[in-house]
Amino acid sequence: MMTKRMATMLIVVGVILAGFVGWKLFVGMMTRKFLAAMSHQTATVSAMPAEAMDWSPVLKAVGTLRAVRGTDIAPQLAGIVAEVPFKSGDDVKAGDVILRLVDEDDIANLNALKASAELARITYERNKQLVKSRTVSQAALDNAIATYKSAQAQVAAQQAVVNKKRIVAPFDGRVGIRLVDVGQYLAAGIKVTTLQALDPIYVDFSLPQRNVRQIATGQKVVVTTDAFPGESFSGEIIAIDPKLDPETRNVAIRAQLANPDRRLLPGMFASINITTGSPEKRLTLPQTAITYNPYGQSVYVVTKGEPGADGKPVMTARETFVTTGETRGDQVAITGGIKEGDMIVTTGQLKLKNGMAVTINNEVKLPNEINPVVQDR
Repeated sequence: MMTKRMATMLIVVGVILAGFVGWKLFVGMMTRKFLAAMSHQTATVSAMPAEAMDWSPVLKAVGTLRAVRGTDIAPQLAGIVAEVPFKSGDDVKAGDVILRLVDEDDIANLNALKASAELARITYERNKQLVKSRTVSQAALDNAIATYKSAQAQVAAQQAVVNKKRIVAPFDGRVGIRLVDVGQYLAAGIKVTTLQALDPIYVDFSLPQRNVRQIATGQKVVVTTDAFPGESFSGEIIAIDPKLDPETRNVAIRAQLANPDRRLLPGMFASINITTGSPEKRLTLPQTAITYNPYGQSVYVVTKGEPGADGKPVMTARETFVTTGETRGDQVAITGGIKEGDMIVTTGQLKLKNGMAVTINNEVKLPNEINPVVQDR
């Protein structure tokens, strides 16, 4: 009885082992068929030849536009607003009145002090003549001189008070939005408006310390801003800060731009390009053509092989490691690994394997601009 049970158990175990081995053989066979089929598949990709282009060494930075002269207008003294003779956004000249506070009392006091000063002057002149004939003493003349000078000082002080009740433009420029109205009580230091000189205009930016040797005053810059897409503004560097920021190790730089139309405004964000050398020939590719890996960058080079069944050469993709350089817009410079004219896969790399057959379809145009423009959607 025991022998029969043992035999049954061995048969069951044998059947299970045979089934497992058969399943593994089946899976292996299907895998080989699948891989064989994959090796004969053709992937559709887009490709373009590597081209040599003029590549100018350029430093890029971002900065902020700043007025050559700009200030917020505010009174030094408190008072009631008597006159605001400008309109928001007006262009004004140096010396134009921007604000006048009520000053009648101050002018009356000034006239009274002028009268006292005139009397002191007459007394001084009279005593100066009388002291020659010894009609008055030298002490009386000295007292008259002191009184006259004191009266003049009081007139000057009161004149300064009157002048402070009138705010004039310190330079030519454009005023901003008016923030006060006639009849309003205005405390000292309260902003009335802003005044900005817009032509020319500065752009302030910074660069890392490693780029200090590449910049100098007089160097040309090209500035762009998203306020005017597709336009660029030329200028030159006029100042380089003699001290670096110890926290960021950046050096502050200022460039000046012509702004005759006064379209560029202080506070705008700007992108700055600085050409630092003569153009050089560099192989370039779209950034989409590069596969970035921890162990290096690579591209797929399309090569022509033997004719296929249709008589046309079979194209295959071969992975090749490359050395990349600077990037500019949609493009990247290639410094090694390929040569000019090599056909490079630009999209579809993820489905490729080394030696895989490919067909090229370039119906979709890929971005490949040096200075791409962001499009609003």
